[in-house]
Amino acid sequence: MTIGDLIRLLDDGEFHSGEQLGEKLGVSRAAVWKQLRKLESLGITMEAVKGQGYRLAEPLELLDGQRIIAGLSRQARGYLTRLFVEETLPSSNAFLRERFSQGAGHGEVCLVEQQSAGRGRRGRAWNTPWGKSLMLSLGWRVESGIGALEGLSLAVGVVLARVLESHGVSPYLKWPNDVLLEVPNGDYGKLAGILVEVSGDASGPCEVVVGMGLNVFLPESFRSTLGQSAAAVEDQATGVSRNALASDLLEALLPLVADFERDGFAPWCDAWNARHAFAGREVDVLSGNTREVARVEEADASGSLVVSQGGRRRHLAGGEISLRVRS
Repeated sequence: MTIGDLIRLLDDGEFHSGEQLGEKLGVSRAAVWKQLRKLESLGITMEAVKGQGYRLAEPLELLDGQRIIAGLSRQARGYLTRLFVEETLPSSNAFLRERFSQGAGHGEVCLVEQQSAGRGRRGRAWNTPWGKSLMLSLGWRVESGIGALEGLSLAVGVVLARVLESHGVSPYLKWPNDVLLEVPNGDYGKLAGILVEVSGDASGPCEVVVGMGLNVFLPESFRSTLGQSAAAVEDQATGVSRNALASDLLEALLPLVADFERDGFAPWCDAWNARHAFAGREVDVLSGNTREVARVEEADASGSLVVSQGGRRRHLAGGEISLRVRS
């Protein structure tokens, strides 16, 4: 019995007694009770009525691999080698890196309901409630070296922004790997993060894992535990299906990674700059222990960010650089 098995029974809108759940799942009532307690610890709320049993307090759409694949075109399916849908993993990116170490990984995608050790750029933790986000990683093998992947995280941001726009969301992009939404106070909340991890030869074959974490539903009780302003798809568009989002993302991401080695970031540059959150704004540029003030201009055709400082222009590459808007 998995958490997903229990959720599928409880999500039909009807009440189920512990005895009924145990019979359907082939386990004891004590095992059912233990799993019900686990659901509560994961923030999945239930209704309990004496003499009737349990049901979910609100619907919860589980990720469905068959449904996701059914939403793909023949072209996209041709790029996809294998789709994994997992309930819990330490990290979907780490899962695919391990697949590469086993001689697989190329064209593989991993989706997971919750990560126990998810992280973003610069090693920051990425925490999400169970079953309310979209955690997706895609593996690809590139023949011409790491340099061919410059600007990939920005192009992935454009793809994600376009998919969200098709579902009624109006995101902005922050260099080099964040997707933002405007929040009521006029600031930005983090909607999604992108993490591109590359291993291999600088000028020869290498392997890339493109990971993203997208907040779809984000309860207020969870937002209050975060150390930064956060946003979710539901803030601007209600009723969006996580499975539909996953299909739409893979439909666009798979051709992107397949062609990026040949085309690079240049074809995506204008689309990225059109959604640039900090264009023309003054920011602190953080690198290691240093902090410098600069005015943001635009991303160039290689994916570097152009900023101006004291009358001179600089091109910032990724790595350990971060930006903070000055108030």
